[in-house]
Amino acid sequence: VYLHTGCHIALSPDTKYFAVDWLGVEVTRATLGIIGMGSIGYKVAQRARAFNMRILYHNRNQRRKEEEEAVGAHYCAKMEDLLQQSDFVMLVVNLTPETHKLIGKKELWLMKPTATLINISRGAVIDQDALVEALQNKVIRAAALDVTYPEPLPRDHPLLNLNNVIITPHIGTATVQAIRMMAEEAIANMLAVLNGQPIPSEVFPK
Repeated sequence: VYLHTGCHIALSPDTKYFAVDWLGVEVTRATLGIIGMGSIGYKVAQRARAFNMRILYHNRNQRRKEEEEAVGAHYCAKMEDLLQQSDFVMLVVNLTPETHKLIGKKELWLMKPTATLINISRGAVIDQDALVEALQNKVIRAAALDVTYPEPLPRDHPLLNLNNVIITPHIGTATVQAIRMMAEEAIANMLAVLNGQPIPSEVFPK
């Protein structure tokens, strides 16, 4: 959010000086709560550790102790505990009937008023009406969304007019290298099916 606003200030023809009291928040030593500790969530934890973040996670299944220790992650059996403690909450879950609107008004009110909600999973994991209300009323500090529903949002959607949210157009994997790896993985899966072999990355493992 601060990067987006800072860029606008730097480029604005009305800018005559940079305010010295315009401050963001540190991620170093802050608490990151990861909801969904699959392969992507775990990679997020690996990167967060480089910032000396305290890492909490909530998942259907607890990771092995050695995996937790490798990134310094602590398991929260109850999502509510993670929400109450985290400075940054990141959603990294699949969209299923169980995770549809996983974050609603109740969950947003459990978060710190200084917290930032980050969604890199699917838009419908958040109740967007509840999020608009929470951002308008400063229930949470900010939100960063790479995904929404629908995509793109209608041009008159209230999320587009808030100054404490940043929205990107679902670009979490938008690099040449990532798209190439995804294509290669899809091809490997198709060849495995055609050859009667186990699927390397099955979406719904049996």
